[in-house]
Amino acid sequence: MSYGYSAKTNGFYVIEDKKGYEKYGNWPDDVKPVSDELWKKYCVQGPAGKTRGADKDGLPCWVDIPPPTPEESRRNAEYMKRQRMDEATRAMAPLQDAVDLDMATDAEKSALLAWKKYRVLLNRVDISTAPDIDWPEPPESGSQ
Repeated sequence: MSYGYSAKTNGFYVIEDKKGYEKYGNWPDDVKPVSDELWKKYCVQGPAGKTRGADKDGLPCWVDIPPPTPEESRRNAEYMKRQRMDEATRAMAPLQDAVDLDMATDAEKSALLAWKKYRVLLNRVDISTAPDIDWPEPPESGSQ
């Protein structure tokens, strides 16, 4: 099999399948044949902090991953906040049950209080400041 690379789509194409791509209008006009070695090097995930891009000659190369946009940072922070809130709720549920049933040990009461404080602080996190968020630290896992 032989491969081609399109800088416009940042993708590889099987040269032998060109007619099929063209039939459905999916063959970019800038596909350049590449060696098997080049294809093998760039068909995988890039090194840490890098992604595949195109060089000035329209061939694949590793480029720096661009920083997230403000909207992406906000969405990521929203997701992280939701995940952390869920974690706190899961940790608190059995502790709250023990308290409600008057079966809680002093350690369980203390752990529940720590998780409640954490959840309050987490709820106050302003995600609009992403990515510069000072996340509160969850209670020690031994506190559960």
